[in-house]
Amino acid sequence: MGEVEDPAGEAHGVDEAREVDVVVIGAGQAGLAAAHHLRRTGFEPERDFVVLDHAPAPGGAWQFRWPSLTYGKVHGMHALPGMELTGADPDRPSAEVVPEYFEAYERAFDLRVRRPVDVRAVREGTGGRLLVESSDGVWSTRALINATGTWDRPFVPRYPGQETFRGRQLHTARYPGPEAFAGLRVVVVGGGASATQHLLEIAPYAAGTTWVTRRPPVFREGPFDEDAGRAAVALVEERVRQGLPPKSVVSVTGLPLNDAIRRGLADGVLDRLPMFDRITEDGVEWDGGRHVAADVILWATGFRAAVDHLAPLRLREPGGGIRVEGTRAVADPRVHLVGYGPSASTIGANRAGRAAVRDIRRLLAREPVAV
Repeated sequence: MGEVEDPAGEAHGVDEAREVDVVVIGAGQAGLAAAHHLRRTGFEPERDFVVLDHAPAPGGAWQFRWPSLTYGKVHGMHALPGMELTGADPDRPSAEVVPEYFEAYERAFDLRVRRPVDVRAVREGTGGRLLVESSDGVWSTRALINATGTWDRPFVPRYPGQETFRGRQLHTARYPGPEAFAGLRVVVVGGGASATQHLLEIAPYAAGTTWVTRRPPVFREGPFDEDAGRAAVALVEERVRQGLPPKSVVSVTGLPLNDAIRRGLADGVLDRLPMFDRITEDGVEWDGGRHVAADVILWATGFRAAVDHLAPLRLREPGGGIRVEGTRAVADPRVHLVGYGPSASTIGANRAGRAAVRDIRRLLAREPVAV
């Protein structure tokens, strides 16, 4: 049947590919939710489906969060289906609490996640199957659930002079905690929750902080109820339907106006400046001559979907995104994206995992089972 060659140059015989009905790529919230629903509806791990995760340990992206992000600061962490997270100490780092919960979940439902496994490419196979090429060999599958999230693709925009800056530039994904900025002048770029959290943490340690965003921040008063949540998800979903790159749900909800934010606004930490026009050797500069000296530029500018391994399937639309109906890629009904676009939240990931499994059961013509 021939061979395929992975990017490392190692040839894998297609006839050696292991066959399963479903491959799940990623074992974060969305991937584990999908695996749970597969298990619950009669799919056996390692026989009917396999979960491949590139992370070194359970916990998805949570295991890489900065130490000062304690569990009590996490907004809206929704439990995985079938097992609550109870009794967690709000003062412990979320990078400890959530991975421990995920590990217990994988064990409780016997999901048998394979890790660390890097998926290099997904391409067309024979007989209507897909080939998943990975560091764990080649898998031949009838359906794919892609749950790779965004953490591996931090986004840093380009600005004139960026390469001349003599200080340090880093992204939220590498944020070490506030103590690392003691005595330094820090420019924080970005209008999301991470940016405000970083500013509030860093300000007591830094020599000075400056906040810049492309658009004026929108602060949300009052509770974020179900109706507001549905409206926000609908806005993100519409972009995905049009084949545009998804924005995060948070980008359309606004920033919650809690006590910490109010204090930051009152003491000037959250005084916002418009986006600078260029970066200089020693800071940032606006047209008109304004200059702010900086030792560090912290880019809290978000992430992009980690879907490059799907490129051989040519799923991208001219607008740059993958057009999705529900969780199904419109260009290929065998491929489901969970934790993508409107399902890129913990509660959305749970629902997407269930919906993907329901669709896949129909695709594979398995007898439907209530989920």
